[in-house]
Amino acid sequence: MALAWTDKYKLITRNLAEWLGDEKLKSILKKRDLKLYWGTATTGKPHIGYFAPMSKIADFLRAEAEVTILFADLHAYLDNMKAPWELLELRTQYYETIIKAMLKSIDVPLDKLKFVKGTDYQLSKEYTLDMYRLSSLVTEHDAKKAGAEVVKQISNPLLSGLLYPGLQALDEQHLKIDAQFGGVDQRKIFTFAEKYLPMMGYEKHIHLMNPMIPGLAGAKMSSSEDDSKIDLLDNPAAVKKKLKKAFCEPGNIADNGVLAFSKHIIFPLFKNGEVFNVSRSAEFGGDVSFSEYESLEAAFAKQEIHPGDLKNAVEVYINRLLDPIRKEFENSKLKSLASKAYPPQKKAAEAEITPARLDIRVGKIVEVKKHPDADSLYVEKIDLGEPSGPRTIVSGLVNFVPINEMENRMVVILANLKPANLRGISSHGMVLCASVEEPTRQVEPLRPPAGSVPGDEIVIEGYEDGTADDVLNPKKKVWEKLQVDLVVNGDGVASWSGNPLLTSTGGKITSDSLRNVPIK
Repeated sequence: MALAWTDKYKLITRNLAEWLGDEKLKSILKKRDLKLYWGTATTGKPHIGYFAPMSKIADFLRAEAEVTILFADLHAYLDNMKAPWELLELRTQYYETIIKAMLKSIDVPLDKLKFVKGTDYQLSKEYTLDMYRLSSLVTEHDAKKAGAEVVKQISNPLLSGLLYPGLQALDEQHLKIDAQFGGVDQRKIFTFAEKYLPMMGYEKHIHLMNPMIPGLAGAKMSSSEDDSKIDLLDNPAAVKKKLKKAFCEPGNIADNGVLAFSKHIIFPLFKNGEVFNVSRSAEFGGDVSFSEYESLEAAFAKQEIHPGDLKNAVEVYINRLLDPIRKEFENSKLKSLASKAYPPQKKAAEAEITPARLDIRVGKIVEVKKHPDADSLYVEKIDLGEPSGPRTIVSGLVNFVPINEMENRMVVILANLKPANLRGISSHGMVLCASVEEPTRQVEPLRPPAGSVPGDEIVIEGYEDGTADDVLNPKKKVWEKLQVDLVVNGDGVASWSGNPLLTSTGGKITSDSLRNVPIK
């Protein structure tokens, strides 16, 4: 029996972070089935986080939508050469094989799906002419802004990275779909498409956005951070090891990758009657089951479920998902494909330690409270202009800045430190401060220039062309080696070895009253 359009609507929109074009979505569903596509650039090796879009694709198919999966090989090359030409075809083959294996592992019938490679149509005359037409309308500012959360950002962007959002917008037209599905990190590209496609005489499409799932370390799940994600071919021992190290603070339901995986992947994939089982010894209450995620979250928030028990339960479901994929890749040809597409990286020469490796940004404190277990620490929610929302950062400023002066304050954040657990709360960055120890210890948060907004990048004059590390390796002491030359000079201006810290508009970073003191 065909579903009612209202049931299709609920399936399509459940667990999404946001969607644009709600009225159009309802209008189409009242008349016919939705046509949509999901694209993935064939760059980093797919990890277990890819089950989040796969579970939504299962929802779309249950809603009787026509779904196209795009292996965006050309996009992958344009993303500042994350996938070099010589590996592009191999990585595209790997993506197609592994994603089909993922879909089969969750019982999604492949015959209901259409698979397309970008180069199958993006090199056609019609598409190329549209790209030229679009390039006559798009400003450099809009192209860079649209790709800010998706394309790897560098100080002097390559033209290839600026083309990326335009191609993704044109895909909507040339794939002849009603809607595009992606992560909420793609929102700027989606609004870019909504602005420019109508200017070309094309219709505005619907945009469906999945939330970004935290990695096991608590921040965004990343292909480049091995401990933050589980590889689709990891063996059970590796799964256990990574889950054991995962950040999962008792009672903490925010920044919790283990809970997020349960919410967005495990529960949506349950068939009718299935429940989430948590095995426990009798002395700790015995086994318990949950038929809906909200009940599990509530029990964890009340600390009725111990983090270790939650991890053990999730481990069972992860291995259940991965077993069919591991089995398929026992095939020698597929093993060979995996090793060729992602060859072991040769140990690179140690990168020169320059201040360009620091990811320093303007942030705005949107919430601040005292740490429940440490009298000298504040726990702040700081907006860095990221689609995933404000970061949690713990700062030792209670004795130096009154809480009312912290609220809504603009600050300077070192954003690429490895997350640290400070008295039970995961901190994802550092508020940079002018600091003096003698004769009396004084600490002042650095102040961005007037007009700064959350997310503004801060560079050191003379070092604008480098690329910041994704995460500073604490073993290499990069921050510690650079910090010794970071000071507030006699004019109250933050500088490194005499070079001022500047925002993109040329504004200087200052301290309110301290002079000739270190920045820590």
